[in-house]
Parts: sequence; structure tokens; C-alpha cells
Amino acid sequence: MADESRVRITEIFYSLQGESRTVGLPTVFVRLTGCPLRCGYCDTSYAFTGGSSMALTDVLEQVASYGPAYVTVTGGEPLAQKSCLRLLTELCDVGYHVSLETSGAIDVSTVDSRVSKVMDLKTPDSGEQAKNLLSNVEHLHDHDQVKFVICSREDYDWAKSQLDQLGLAGRCEILFSPVVPDQNPTELADWILADRLSVRFQMQLHKQLWGDVAGK
Repeated sequence: MADESRVRITEIFYSLQGESRTVGLPTVFVRLTGCPLRCGYCDTSYAFTGGSSMALTDVLEQVASYGPAYVTVTGGEPLAQKSCLRLLTELCDVGYHVSLETSGAIDVSTVDSRVSKVMDLKTPDSGEQAKNLLSNVEHLHDHDQVKFVICSREDYDWAKSQLDQLGLAGRCEILFSPVVPDQNPTELADWILADRLSVRFQMQLHKQLWGDVAGK
């Protein structure tokens, strides 16, 4: 049985939030190791393996050293480690604004309700659409977010169809994010405006500032 007082960590770092509702805000990122998915556009494959086993108390101590208001637990796929659930709760207990970046392929029903879930729904061009656990939608609240990473017009049309089919409108905030350079950002913005979608267009701020540098 896994020791739920420990978690395998790839990195802990302090940066500006590059995506989601809190974009631009100074945030501590706790990147857990491991992921069962292999999306074609993945930019964190270095977190698939390796990492270091850390006691949750040590993780919280390192997070606290930055004096943050916001903490994001990410991966990889953080929920692939059962101890992630305890980590999220302990971060909330300390008083941080906590968000979880998850692929949507693993059950989110037991995630602490104080956590803001930022959940992907994998588009066809990701290569992992079949991994979407659609029952997760029922466990989303108004402070959660669903992210569609768009690689093409086909991805956009599929994502647009899911807004109605899954009843996402009004349930939580919706994010559309282009995969650059595969999907031209201006083109995606024009499609959203033409269709008058009630979604948030976003680009990855950290990549605009620092490129693909890990730990930023």
C-alpha cells in the first residue's frame, strides 16, 4: 500500500500563473511525478518519471518558504498519486488558494471541495480523447474550470459540441487554449467571436515570458 504521508515530486517552484482564472498571479507550483496519458502536445514529459519522494510536511514547509497566497498542484497527472488528495486538503487547511490541474482521466469526486479544479477535456487531436472520464463533469462546481486545448478546427468544433452535450454552460468556467504553432491563436479567437461562445480564450503567459524553460 502506498504511503499517503509521502508524495513523489518532480519540482516545486515559484512563478506567475500562466493559465486559468488566476493568470498572472504569483503562485507556488507543486509538480507531481507520473502520468497515465501521453498527449501529443505535452510540454511536461520530463515529469513522467523520476522525481523525489517527499513527506507531505516537507512539501508544505517548502511551499511556505515562498510566502504565497496561491498554490497550484500539477503534473504529470497529480491524481495518479493517491497521496495527492491529502496534499490538497492540507494545503487548503493552511489557508492557501489551491488549484488542481488534472487531465480529467481520473475521478475527481473526492477532491477537497475547497480546491479549484482546472480539468482538461481531451480533444481528438490530443490522441487521448478516449481517456476522458465524463462522469467527472457531475463533480464540477462554479469555482472550477474546464479547459479545451485546441490543435485544429476539428478540435474546436468538437469542443464547441461538448458545451451543449455535457451541459457545461453555466456549470463552470470554460477555457479554450490554442496549441501554438499547430493552431493559430488569432484564428481561434476569431472563431470564438464569430460563434459568440461564452468561453475564456487564453494563451500560456509563462511561455510568452520565458519560452519553454522548465520550472517557470
